[in-house]
Amino acid sequence: MAIAKAERLMSLALCLLGARRPLTKAELRGSIEAYILAGGEAAGGGAAGDDAFNRMFERDKDDLRELGLIIDTVEGLDGEIGYLARRDSNRLPPITLDVEEAAALGLAAKVWQQARLAGAASGALQKLRAAGMPLAEDPVGAGALETRIPVHEAAFEPLMLAARDRRVVVFDYRKANAARPEQRQVEPWALECWRGHWYLAGYDRDRGAERVFRLSRITGRVRSRALAFTAPVPDHVTVRSTVEAWAGETATGTARIKVRAGHGYPLRERATATRELGDGWDELEIPYGHGLDAWLVEFGPDVIVLEPAELRSDVIDRLRAVAKG
Repeated sequence: MAIAKAERLMSLALCLLGARRPLTKAELRGSIEAYILAGGEAAGGGAAGDDAFNRMFERDKDDLRELGLIIDTVEGLDGEIGYLARRDSNRLPPITLDVEEAAALGLAAKVWQQARLAGAASGALQKLRAAGMPLAEDPVGAGALETRIPVHEAAFEPLMLAARDRRVVVFDYRKANAARPEQRQVEPWALECWRGHWYLAGYDRDRGAERVFRLSRITGRVRSRALAFTAPVPDHVTVRSTVEAWAGETATGTARIKVRAGHGYPLRERATATRELGDGWDELEIPYGHGLDAWLVEFGPDVIVLEPAELRSDVIDRLRAVAKG
C-alpha cells in the first residue's frame, strides 16, 4: 500500500507540474490509473466510486502540499475548479549555509526530539543532506550539554498547527483561581516557553482582547475551525513580550514574601534581597508583575505573601479555589 500511494502521489505531482493549464478533477481522474481504479471497480462505481475518488484526491493534494509542492487552485470561466503546480513557484534556489548556520540547524533539530516534531525535524535534515549540504553532527559545545524543550501537553501539537495555518481554535481552559474550566475561542499567534511552561499567545474573540494561556491548564481536546482567520498577527518580538508580561516576567514593583527554609529555590534565584527570620523561615524581596500570584500558588504552604496587599489577596483567592476543587 505504501508503494502504491507513493506512485499515486508521484503521478499526481507530475501531472500538475507538466500541465500547461489548470486540470480539473475529472481530467486528473481520467489520467491517473490509481484514481480510475478507486472510482471504478475497486469502489463499485457510481456514487460510491465518486466519493472514494474525492476522498483520495483531497488526501493526496494535502500530502503533496505538506511535502512542499505549491498547488494553485484556479477557477475557470465556467466556474469549474482546476489545479496547477507552476514550475517557477516550485523551483528553489541553491541552499548555501556556513558552518555556524549548519550547526544551528543541527542543534535546533535536537531540541525537538522529545516532541512529536522529531520526525519532521529529522526529515528536514535528511533533505538538506541529500541536497549536498554538510551538517555538523556535534556542534561546538553540544557534546557536553544537549538542549531540549520538554513538551508533555497534548494541546501543543494542535495549537502549533493551528498557529501555523492561522486557524481559530476552541478549547476548555481552567484558570488557576477557577473551580471549573471555561470555553475559549482564540486566534492563535504563537507558542512560547517560559520557566519550563508552554504558553499560547493569541486574540480571545469572546473577550475582544489579547490573552495568554498556559497549556497545562487546557482541558480536553483542542478543536480548530475550518476557515483561517485574516486578522494581522503581531511580530514575534511583540508576542514574546506579551507572553513575558502575562507569565509574570515583567516586573512593575516589588513583593515581600516569607519562604520556608530549604524551599522555593526558583524564588530565591529571583530575589533582590534575602533576610533570615528564624523559626525555619526567610524573607525575600522579589520583582512583582502580572502572573506572580499564579506562580506563588504552586509553592503551596511553603510561601506566605507579606505585601503588597493585592498580591496577598490574589494568592489567597487562588488557594481557596484550589481547596474547593
